[in-house]
Amino acid sequence: MKRIVITGQGTINALGRNVPETLEAMREGRCGISDLEFQDVERLSIRIGAQVKGYEPEETFNRQQIALYDRFTQFTLIAAREAISQSGLVFSGELATRSGVVLGTSGGGMNTLDENYRSVYEDGKNRVHPFVVPKLMNNAAASHVSMEWNLKGPSFTVATACASSNHAMGQAMQMIRTGMADVMITGGSEAMLCFGGIKAWEGLRVMSKDACRPFSANRNGMVQGEGSAVFVFEEYEHAHARGAEILAEVVGFAMTSDAADIVMPSKQGASRAIAGAMRDARMNPEEVTYINAHGTGTAANDKTECSAVADAFGHHADELMISSTKSMHGHLIGGTGAVELLACIMALRDGVIAPTIGYEEPDPECALDVVPNVARDVKVGAVLSNAFAFGGLNAVLALRAH
Repeated sequence: MKRIVITGQGTINALGRNVPETLEAMREGRCGISDLEFQDVERLSIRIGAQVKGYEPEETFNRQQIALYDRFTQFTLIAAREAISQSGLVFSGELATRSGVVLGTSGGGMNTLDENYRSVYEDGKNRVHPFVVPKLMNNAAASHVSMEWNLKGPSFTVATACASSNHAMGQAMQMIRTGMADVMITGGSEAMLCFGGIKAWEGLRVMSKDACRPFSANRNGMVQGEGSAVFVFEEYEHAHARGAEILAEVVGFAMTSDAADIVMPSKQGASRAIAGAMRDARMNPEEVTYINAHGTGTAANDKTECSAVADAFGHHADELMISSTKSMHGHLIGGTGAVELLACIMALRDGVIAPTIGYEEPDPECALDVVPNVARDVKVGAVLSNAFAFGGLNAVLALRAH
């Protein structure tokens, strides 16, 4: 089967407006979580998040584009521009028909929904903008990416809650592997930091009011973030023939379903996904140095994930480094796996393991090396990226240095 490499990456999130800024923040263990700033925030009990502060759409898009692009689409296009520019690809002729886009999101145009529900129900207006539907639909970002870069191959959106990005990137990998495409633009985005978005999540009682502390015994919940990360996945021979810089190789992917509970995670489902990704990559457990954990900072998720890692790796679990960068950039729900892949590539290319910040107290149920608070310089050859979603949907990617 064909090999898949990454030849471009781009992002905008609470840690940075591009990849270099984001990686610098990860190396420094900087926190992007702060007080939320939007209409009606005072009506919420949760008032913190990893928000992209100071972002002005008018600096990047014209009025006609802003009328069509929800915040999550704007973030996607910004990240895609950086990734595609780095790749050096121009999509014309046959390459255009052999290239596509598959992205992950959970909330889609949540800001558009929030604004228009307020307009109709609170302000009593009887009309909404004619572009509300194309602006809020989950496939809006994927469609606009395909149109801006002339991508005429497979293009669609995956929505599997917190695993959306990993599922999307896994599908992109499979399409290239099986010869359906030569290039896929992939990743994910989310922009749910608005009154309606946070109010809905408050009902689950899984949100922290003060900080995200994955794996720490005093953790008290997740903190939401927003933003996007986008990658150029390319067939190896195609990339090699044009002399492209290769950032990493995507070598394995697995997805499983717990088939158990709509919100509570299962060790067995997660463990099978981890083991499946290594099996697909033909990777021995001893080869893996680092795992970017799902690590949400909730009591149930963190201990279940640590147990799943121990189950999948056996005695080698004690030699692994496993960190949660959500402690810095927040939980981007459908976009989170994409931002976390940036940390995986940094580990492979730069030998830097991003830390789990906010770690204060050891938890015997999370007794792995969670790289607490300070980044590490370690030579890394192989990594995994975990994503475990509500609904019991699990997706794990395996990457190697190139």
